[in-house]
Amino acid sequence: MGPDERAIRELHSTWTDAVNAGDLGRLLTMMADGVVFLNPGRPPLGRDEFSAVFPAALQQARINCISELEEVVVVGDVAYTRSRDSLSVIPRAGGETMQLTGDRLTVYRKHPDGRWLLARDAHTLSPVERLSS
Repeated sequence: MGPDERAIRELHSTWTDAVNAGDLGRLLTMMADGVVFLNPGRPPLGRDEFSAVFPAALQQARINCISELEEVVVVGDVAYTRSRDSLSVIPRAGGETMQLTGDRLTVYRKHPDGRWLLARDAHTLSPVERLSS
């Protein structure tokens, strides 16, 4: 494994840790200025929209994300990862935890200072169906 792949793997892990900690400031340091988030059934979000939506969501619920990297590809100054994500959304006011699972594709670009930054992110997270007894 080369240094760029190692850096991407570390960034992926750091991103997940920051999501779980609700650390918007840390997340913003890992995003390219022109970042785009693609979410099923919703318009794309840029950096500014993410900055508004993420804290608002955290006021309503805690998030616990587990993300397993399945593929890391680095080609020059562009890289992508494919992961399998599992997300628990735990309402702060109480109530039933929502479980989501799905795949994620994330594109990174190498910044001129050598840092890798998240440039594009798309996921297929959907609710986990509960088995009836």
